[in-house]
Amino acid sequence: MAGDHIAAPLEANHHGDRVEKKRQVTLGNVRLRDQSTNEIILIPTPSSDPNDPLNWPQWYKYYMATVICLAMMICNFLAAGPSIAMVNITMEFFVGAHPGRNPKLFHEAVAKVAYFFTTCALMQGIGNFFWVPVANKWGRRPTYVFSYLLYFASAVWLCFERSYGGFLAGRVLMGFGAGAAETIAPITIADIFFLHERGTVMALYSSFLAVGVAIGLIISGVITIDHHWRVIFQVASALVGLVLLIAFFAFPETAYIRETPRDDSSSTGTPNQRSSTEKNPVTTISDPESRRGVSTSLPKKASYLSTLKIFHGTITHESFFKLTVRPLGLICLPPVLWAALVEAATIGFLVAMTSNVEIAYEATYKFKSWQVGVCFVSALVGSLAGIPLGGWWGDKVADYFTKRNDGIRDPEMRLPAMIPAMITAPLGLVVFGVGIEKGAHWMVPNLGIALLNFAIVQGTNVALVYVIDAYRPVAGEITLAVMGFKSLFGFLLSFYTNTWVQQAGYQNAYGTMAAISAAVLVCWIPLYFWGKTIRHVTWSWPVISYIHWSEDREVGE
Repeated sequence: MAGDHIAAPLEANHHGDRVEKKRQVTLGNVRLRDQSTNEIILIPTPSSDPNDPLNWPQWYKYYMATVICLAMMICNFLAAGPSIAMVNITMEFFVGAHPGRNPKLFHEAVAKVAYFFTTCALMQGIGNFFWVPVANKWGRRPTYVFSYLLYFASAVWLCFERSYGGFLAGRVLMGFGAGAAETIAPITIADIFFLHERGTVMALYSSFLAVGVAIGLIISGVITIDHHWRVIFQVASALVGLVLLIAFFAFPETAYIRETPRDDSSSTGTPNQRSSTEKNPVTTISDPESRRGVSTSLPKKASYLSTLKIFHGTITHESFFKLTVRPLGLICLPPVLWAALVEAATIGFLVAMTSNVEIAYEATYKFKSWQVGVCFVSALVGSLAGIPLGGWWGDKVADYFTKRNDGIRDPEMRLPAMIPAMITAPLGLVVFGVGIEKGAHWMVPNLGIALLNFAIVQGTNVALVYVIDAYRPVAGEITLAVMGFKSLFGFLLSFYTNTWVQQAGYQNAYGTMAAISAAVLVCWIPLYFWGKTIRHVTWSWPVISYIHWSEDREVGE
C-alpha cells in the first residue's frame, strides 16, 4: 500500500513483557500493524537467507508475477479459444452436419463436439488432484515444468489429429496438463509476497485467468478469417512452448522451508489474546530433512545453475494421500464452500456463456466466427477494470478495518470489497440474456460480457484471497478445493447450456443464472459478521480433524 511504512523485522526479545507468543494454527488472525507506530508488520517474517523468496528484490518478485500471469493466460487460451470455431469444427468431424441444410444433425453433432471443451475444462480441475499434492510435496518448479510439458505435447498432437476419438483423448490430456498453473499460481504468489501485498497481485492472477479466455477467443476468431481452424492449435503450441522455456530457464523454485518456533502454552489461545505488538523471529533452514536441528549459519546465495534443478528435496513429510484427500475435507468448511460457489456462480456461468456464444451471435446477429471473437474485447475491458477494485481496493478495505481493530487482521475484513461484484455479476447475466432474447443491438450482450468478466476478476479475487488468508498453510489445497468445484460445476453447466437455452430461452435461462449468482455473492454479509466464529467452530468438527495440517506446513502466519 503506497505511502505506508513497513516495520523492520523485530529481533527476538525473550525477556520483554511484550513478546507475542505464536500459535500453531492462527486461521488468519494476525497482527499486521504495530500497536505503537502503526507501521505494517511483515507477515510472514522474512529470514536473513538471501535465498528466501521473501527477500528477493521487488522487481524480481513482479517479474515472477508476470510469468505467472502469462502462464495463467496461456493455460486458458487453448482450453476455450477454439470454441469460437465450433461450427467449422462440427462440420469437419461430422460430414453432412450443416446448420442450414441439416439443422437436426448439426445440433446433435454440436453436442458431441462440445465434449472437446467440456471435458478439457473438467480435467483442468480434476487433474489438480495430482498436480497440487506434487507442488506441495516436491515443489512448484517441477509442477510448472512437467505440466506445461504435457500441455505442449498435447497441443502439438492436436495440430495433426483427424479422428474424433483421438481428438477427444488429446483434449482430455490437454486439460490434465493445462490446469496445473491455474491452481498452483496462488501458492507461488503466497510464497514470494507478504500478506499486505497479496491482494493486488492476486487480482492480476484473477484478471489474466479471465483474459486468457478472452484473448483465446479473439485471436482464434481472427485466425479463422483466412486460415483453417487448426492453425489456432499451431499458434497456441508456439505460445505454450514459449512459456515452457521460460519456466525451465527463468523460473526458480519458490517453496521455502520456514521454522516457526512456538510456545505450546499459547497453542490453545483465542484470537483476541493476540494483542501485543512483537513477534518471535522466524528461523528458516534450507534442508527439510534437518528441520529439528536448526543451523545458525546461513547458506550462500544459490547460483543460477543450481536453480535449474527440477527437484530441490521434499517440502513436507505429510503423505501424498493426505495431501490428495485434504481438499475433499476443506470443501466442507463453510468459508471454502462459499468461495467455491462464488467461482462457480461467476466463472462457471462464463464457461456456459462461451460454450453457447457463437451459436447465439450467429443466430441473432448473423456474425461470423471472427466477429464473435472480436466481441470479447469487452471481456478484456471488464477484466482489466476489475484489477484495481479486486486488488488495490480489497487491500485498502481490509487495511481500513485492520486499523480500526487496533492493528489486528482477520480475513473477513476483506469481504466488504465484494459489493461491486455482487451488483455486476447478476446484472451482466441479465443484460446478456435479455439482449440476445430481444435481439437488441450487439453492444448490449457485449456489455453483459464485460460486466460478468469484471465481477469474475473483482469478486472471485476477494473471495479466494479471503480463504487463502484464513488457511494459508494449505493454500494449495484451498485453491484446489475451490477450483476443482468450479471446474465440475462448469462442466455440468456447459454440458446442459444449449439444451437449457433452447427450452427456456435466453432471457429465462440467464435470468435464473443471475438469481443464483446474486444469492451466492450476497452471502459475504453473514460471513463478515460471523465468519470468524464459523471458522473456529468448524475447525473443531471431528470430520475436519483428519485434514488438519502438520507443523511443517506452517509458514509464519
